[in-house]
Amino acid sequence: MGLNEGVLVAAVALLFAAAMLPEAAAAVRYTVGGNKGWTQGVNYTIWAQDKKFYHDDWLFFVYDRNQMNVLEVNKTDFEGCSTDHPLRNWTTGAGRDVVPLSVTKTFYFVSGKGYCYGA
Repeated sequence: MGLNEGVLVAAVALLFAAAMLPEAAAAVRYTVGGNKGWTQGVNYTIWAQDKKFYHDDWLFFVYDRNQMNVLEVNKTDFEGCSTDHPLRNWTTGAGRDVVPLSVTKTFYFVSGKGYCYGA
């Protein structure tokens, strides 16, 4: 896969700036990518455009554990598609990982298994 597709996999992160909105009455669990999950070929910008993410919501990443993982990176590493120094590895090994939006910030996620580099 080329660089542009890898960035689409990671683009889900930019949309979580909406997590800075006030708290909602009940937390919501969003499956990242809907029924397609966390995988190549999904446009996460389109997936997230009709969602409002709030403090205490949850992101549920469902993926093939042999092909993907879930790394939180900073903005610079996200834009450069670098996974050398992740802030946190959310990968548990089962291909079903949950990330709580318990901190008000913009989250940046990438898969560190080569999808930014055409592996």
